[in-house]
Amino acid sequence: MSKVDVILTGGAVATMNADFDLFDPGAVAIRAGNIEAVGPAERIAAAYSADEVVDCAGCTIVPGLINTHTHAPMTLLRGLADDLRLDVWLMGYMMPVEHEFVRPDFCWLGTQLACAEMIHSGTTCFADMYYYEEAVADATAQAGLRAVCAETVLQFPSPDALSYDEGLEHARDFILRWKGHPLIMPAVGPHAPYTTTADLLRACGELAREFDVPLHIHIAETAQEAENHRAEHGMPIVPWVKKLGVFEAKVTAAHCVHIDEGEMRTLLHHGVGVAHNPTSNLKLASGFAPVVRMLELGLDVGIGTDGPASNNDLDMWEELRLAALLAKCVTSDPTALPARQALAMATIGGARALHIADAVGSLEAGKRADVAVVDMRSPHNTPRFTRDPDALYAQLVYATKGSDVRDVMCQGQWLMRERRLLTLDEQSLMAEAAAIARKIDTFLIQREESVLSKLLVIGQVAQKKTFEIQVKVRLADGASIEGLLDSSEIVILKPSRRRQYDTYFLFDDPWHNRLRYREDELLDQNGEVQDVVCRLTMTSEGKDREYAKSVLLSRSRFDAPATRSLRFYREYFKPEAEVEVHKERRRYRVRYGGTDFAINLDRLIKPDLPGLFLEIKSRTWSKQDAERKAEMIGELLELFQVQEQELVKPEYVKLAIKA
Repeated sequence: MSKVDVILTGGAVATMNADFDLFDPGAVAIRAGNIEAVGPAERIAAAYSADEVVDCAGCTIVPGLINTHTHAPMTLLRGLADDLRLDVWLMGYMMPVEHEFVRPDFCWLGTQLACAEMIHSGTTCFADMYYYEEAVADATAQAGLRAVCAETVLQFPSPDALSYDEGLEHARDFILRWKGHPLIMPAVGPHAPYTTTADLLRACGELAREFDVPLHIHIAETAQEAENHRAEHGMPIVPWVKKLGVFEAKVTAAHCVHIDEGEMRTLLHHGVGVAHNPTSNLKLASGFAPVVRMLELGLDVGIGTDGPASNNDLDMWEELRLAALLAKCVTSDPTALPARQALAMATIGGARALHIADAVGSLEAGKRADVAVVDMRSPHNTPRFTRDPDALYAQLVYATKGSDVRDVMCQGQWLMRERRLLTLDEQSLMAEAAAIARKIDTFLIQREESVLSKLLVIGQVAQKKTFEIQVKVRLADGASIEGLLDSSEIVILKPSRRRQYDTYFLFDDPWHNRLRYREDELLDQNGEVQDVVCRLTMTSEGKDREYAKSVLLSRSRFDAPATRSLRFYREYFKPEAEVEVHKERRRYRVRYGGTDFAINLDRLIKPDLPGLFLEIKSRTWSKQDAERKAEMIGELLELFQVQEQELVKPEYVKLAIKA
């Protein structure tokens, strides 16, 4: 009789091996962190002895669940900004908060909290992608869990790297320090094609191949991402990434919601694993990944929770149940993705998707002893039928909850016994997490008080005060003005024709701020669009000063390119009201008296107002300069033979409100 360290015996054993062997009652013998033998309880008892024999009667012994995609430190951002679109959630809230708070200690604490949650529900291995991944790895190893940890690399500054070159160096250093660790497999994590560049993706693929480590990447998570990529590159995402050599590495692609069959076959040909994240995809309305077809083609598909800020939990039992139900609904086929296949996705399928199936994912001799014991003696698991052996899988998938997990072991080390964590102090972790939440709340409350603060925090912008001296005139006809522009006193520098679509966001704040989103179309001589430029301009309602002849000095507190959609800004800023102004504009850049002016002839389409509006504008830099330019605008009004009654003080937005 051979001596082993631990024997789990007396319960049903779902091996999830190639033959899906079930033993009831069965037993698992464990020695030196590995599985020594699996089989019927009587046979194991006859062949092995151990000082620790664990009675699993009334329970099912399963391989530890494998979460193929998450961002573990984001437990500290759970519930921060829900019910938003992905771009608003990510760019408007997650990334600004991460920029402010994410440091190694943040990542360590968040990961420890995530590990506590995962151990409680029987997860023994997860794939992570985040910042300061060394802190993630350290926290995971101390908790005793297994993880594939991918250091995130982006094309723009991130919490742990000012450039993607620095991000690549961090990834290389991380790999060198952790490669060969018994629990942690370091990896490279280019975030996604839309947040990286072709050169960056090539470099990440080369780095992963150099050290023979996995590469983790988001692929085709949203329809907008897929559409934008096709418009920019002239091909779908998967073949473009393939062309860069990325798939020559051991790749796990998260989401893959919006890919076609040709792209699936490309992933299959290159051995790319897929991480299916049903809850996150539903919550962010990203869509339904074609998982049933992927499995039919033979792709290795695992299940992931995604980050706890977009799920909002890390319970793999909820996830695998939803994966099975969703597949049936999407295909209108109740036989699609049966329970046994769903459990396989959460165990051996996940291991294959992460390229670690030689070590984990099933209960087989020689593999690591990553095991969960599920107590089946609860009311929601009663009764149990034994006529059909597969009924056990149905019970596990459709009835079991994370709270049913009684014991968890990773590489032969107990992490939880009788639902009590052995490697983590969860009460202390929760208290520290609550303190972080209070700080984040304070940060966001202060940010939300000011439109300008919300502008500055989303990045790619800078506060810039610009003063403009201007006058507006309402005309019956602009022909006379255009004729007078031929005056020898005025030099026309650059004429243009435009269509401008302005959306004003109005806010009920102490400063009465207004934010204008402008879509500015430059037209050719035939009225065809040559170019489109979108800009954001922030102003306040009041004017700084008024001169003679209704010449006003106004101030723009912020002006920059609008890098995101109108819908994004609307959902991010949540204005009290919106006003639209559409106009056709003839713009003349002119020089008069040695000074540059902009002369605009505008026809308002929305609101539909009769006649034309003449605007004369110039940037100004000082009080003395403003006074001089106000006098010169007065001279231009006289040159254009403008009458006093034609002067208009209200801006277009006020005219639109009045109309």
